[in-house]
Amino acid sequence: MMIIRSSGWCGMYRFYTSLRPFRTKRRQCGCCLVFLAVIFVGVVTSRDTCPAWPLSFFSKSAQYCSAAGSDTITDNPLLDNSALPRFKEIEANHVVPGLQEILQKVEDGLADIEKQLADPNQEVSWSLVSDSMEKLTFPLEYSWGIVNHLNGVKNHEELRQSHQKVQPSVVTLASKLAQSRPYYNAMKKLNQSQDKLDGPQGRILTSFLREAKHAGVELEGTEQARFNEITLQLAKLSTDFNNNVLDSTKAFSLDLTDPTDVKGLPDSLKQLLASNAAKDKAEWSAEKGPWRVTLDGPCIEPFLKHSRKRELREEVYRAYVTRASNGSHDNSQLIEEIRKLRQERSKILGYSNFAELSLKSKMAEKPEKVWDLITSLKEKSKNAAEREHAQLQEFANANSHEGPLRQWDIAYWSERQREQLFSFNDEDLRPYFPFPMVLNGLFNLTSFLFGVKIQPSEKNVQVWCEDVQFFDILDENGNHISSFYLDPYTRPQEKRGGAWMDACLGKSELLKTKPVAYLICNQTPPQKDRPSLMTFREVETLFHEFGHGLQHMLTTVPYAAAAGISNVEWDAVELPSQFMENWLYDEDTMKIVSKHYETGSILPSELFDKVKAARKYRAGSLMLRQLHFSALDMELHTQSDHWLDVHKKIADEYALTSLPPLKEDRFPCSFMHIFGGGYAAGYYSYKWAEVLAADAFSAFEETGLTNRESVSKIGRRFRDSVLSLGGGTHPTEVFKQFRGREPEPDALLKLYGLA
Repeated sequence: MMIIRSSGWCGMYRFYTSLRPFRTKRRQCGCCLVFLAVIFVGVVTSRDTCPAWPLSFFSKSAQYCSAAGSDTITDNPLLDNSALPRFKEIEANHVVPGLQEILQKVEDGLADIEKQLADPNQEVSWSLVSDSMEKLTFPLEYSWGIVNHLNGVKNHEELRQSHQKVQPSVVTLASKLAQSRPYYNAMKKLNQSQDKLDGPQGRILTSFLREAKHAGVELEGTEQARFNEITLQLAKLSTDFNNNVLDSTKAFSLDLTDPTDVKGLPDSLKQLLASNAAKDKAEWSAEKGPWRVTLDGPCIEPFLKHSRKRELREEVYRAYVTRASNGSHDNSQLIEEIRKLRQERSKILGYSNFAELSLKSKMAEKPEKVWDLITSLKEKSKNAAEREHAQLQEFANANSHEGPLRQWDIAYWSERQREQLFSFNDEDLRPYFPFPMVLNGLFNLTSFLFGVKIQPSEKNVQVWCEDVQFFDILDENGNHISSFYLDPYTRPQEKRGGAWMDACLGKSELLKTKPVAYLICNQTPPQKDRPSLMTFREVETLFHEFGHGLQHMLTTVPYAAAAGISNVEWDAVELPSQFMENWLYDEDTMKIVSKHYETGSILPSELFDKVKAARKYRAGSLMLRQLHFSALDMELHTQSDHWLDVHKKIADEYALTSLPPLKEDRFPCSFMHIFGGGYAAGYYSYKWAEVLAADAFSAFEETGLTNRESVSKIGRRFRDSVLSLGGGTHPTEVFKQFRGREPEPDALLKLYGLA
């Protein structure tokens, strides 16, 4: 999942779009979920900086930025953008005064720019129009990004209150920036001289004019006032939605004291459950308990796969699918409010529904194309899923299960069937994936494919948690290109679930900033005397998020508004991330990624062959699940029926004949991708981009993965196109530069055995 706030260009647009459900990526329950770091749903925003601020910002940390902020150290760390964030010093009481001061400077700077642009004799140029806004809004974009980041990884009540107090002012100013008529008119005038602009500038300008309209710049009077009111409400509702999911997830726990209740659970899970129950106690026993089950990913997934107690699986499953649907954390009403406000906002802008508005800036362009994708894949996947379920039912009945399988049985019996079919389970793989080895292998693969070097930074960089690491990326000549923070482990009491990538800094030639990324995962932490042992899925997640990070960090576009993932169509943004996952099924890659934490041996070839064979296991069921979510998302944003009725309709349509939907299921109440993130009317993007990713990887397969010299050459071509060109070139053209043709779906269907 990805949280990406663009950084750079026409500050107004960039800052407004960064207040929108940010491009964030997250993985939750098996799918990569885009998690909104900016926590603004439906708000289009942008990020930039104050003109009155000296252009010597990052002089104290020139390795990352050299012209972007204040050159004085302040008592309030949020006012200091002379270097990377001072995370250890930032407190909740810094948020309101710090942001208020920045907001006032931006507002004053906007008035100066508007006055200058209103002069009929003023000649319009890219430098005057774009660069001035970029300098203006950077401090706000930078500091507000830090606050939102901490809200996701270091969440606590005081920070929430500060965030909620200042958020309306940020959203209001974002709207004011986006609705500046003098600026909009100047951009339209600049658009008339496209022949004087380079390719990325022209694309940035086109995107700005479209998004400015979507931000309400052409609205007048009461209509614009209502539009802005909706924007404020959506920002708050999105934040409330995410907080409710986090709180309801934390609120549930199931304490077990009887050893028979944990029979069949792998040792790694028992250790995690025992440490959950022990909290801060130094002494605890994985064998004697007690054990605490939570709804956090590293806990619930293996519990549902391995718990032999069906009644316990049912209790945990029901708690998971009813999160945030009752009591003080109920999102039921918020869903309807968000939907109604999105619909009203779309109508004001002249669209029939929110999906039409959302898709206007995506590759699909209109709902009909999305439905074509969903229905075409559904036909192939549902028949396969029906066969898979019948086989699973037969297997379960032959192994002591009585009666029809229910939702809380699927993971358990699927794991048993997979063990029999392929003679391994997730826990057999875990010892081969100690986190340090996986990370080192990932870095080696990246170096081989893209010609870069990744190493721990020698800089004294502050982090928000002792587990966080900071790395530098260097080119082949040893020159610094970019950097990233890596926060790998779950912390359910303060950190949102899932996984995502977000931008700390973007690339900007104007501000002399280099890309810095946040890479956030929620994998199993180290336990006592053993390192973090990753499931294969956690390894996939790490590779996935790193793919997003690479597109952010290896960009060569000089304008922040189109560098990296900025300005990339949402349904293409998953290409690099899903592409990176494919390398885990390459034998040479597996040799550098796996190493048994005790014996030092790599994953045996016969076991690796089984992993590859198991990739297609229940592929129809997994694809149908993603299509279900995509259809639910589209239907919720095109139809006016109550969300529960829409939920039931789609669940009935995508459910298997012998596995009817659970009436109590309230999945939409925790569907943060679309109600608390940036995937509203865009969840289909995972499948859309998966077509691109599978086709891109097939270029390497066609040359032969064992032909390492050729693979390396194709890797450089991938870097010079997909990872380099970012949002400065339309994704169709980017893909054609890499592949030599437009994308084709055959590789994806072949990948899942559905061709």
